[in-house]
Amino acid sequence: MLKIKNLSKLYNNTPVLNDVSLDIKKGEVAVLLGKSGVGKSTLLRILAHLETADTGTMSLNSKQLDPKFLHKQHLVGMVFQNFSLFEHLTVEQNITLALEKVVNKSKSEAKSIAHQLLKRYGLEHHTRKFVSQLSGGQKQRLAIARSLALKPSIICMDEPTSALDPFLTTQVAQNIEQLAQEDYIILVATHDTTLLEKIPCTIYLMDKGKIVESTNSKDFYNNRKNFPLIDTFVAGNIE
Repeated sequence: MLKIKNLSKLYNNTPVLNDVSLDIKKGEVAVLLGKSGVGKSTLLRILAHLETADTGTMSLNSKQLDPKFLHKQHLVGMVFQNFSLFEHLTVEQNITLALEKVVNKSKSEAKSIAHQLLKRYGLEHHTRKFVSQLSGGQKQRLAIARSLALKPSIICMDEPTSALDPFLTTQVAQNIEQLAQEDYIILVATHDTTLLEKIPCTIYLMDKGKIVESTNSKDFYNNRKNFPLIDTFVAGNIE
């Protein structure tokens, strides 16, 4: 289980995260829901050691996570909103690079792992293509495949369905649900409320750096009136 306790972060004396606490079990999808600028992405970036919290703690399976060593432990895989793929490298090289440079895999080992992941995400016939030759959906799948290469325990996805059409959004939802079934801990930062209908998940509505309301998606859709803040946000995104 991932435990985040009393996490806070200031930018220019303005709270971006304000005493955020949540527990996420293996196989659970936690959806951080809210408008842009409420702290969703900052929480993911702190988990991925791309930013540092001012206060608070994080632990995984009762073992405290030291921010100084998070990047060395490869516990967190990150799928960025803009994918952050290496456009000048091939599809295969986008996966093998970290395997060779970060965990010292041989070229043959790295290629074997890459081919397994690319086959899983339907990209095995695109290994020699450059990223610029891929569609948006293919880039999304490559970003997920790359995030799995170092065998993390936690997968963070920042706005994974932004700019995707409904069909591709459904595909991404299916990929997320499959990862959950494989016991990954998954955090998704999004304002896309359609994901809530497609994935069994725990919803954490954020506003001004705080979690203001939470529930699981089943309870929400069974009785939306019990969760007025989430209901208002979902209704506002639909209208």
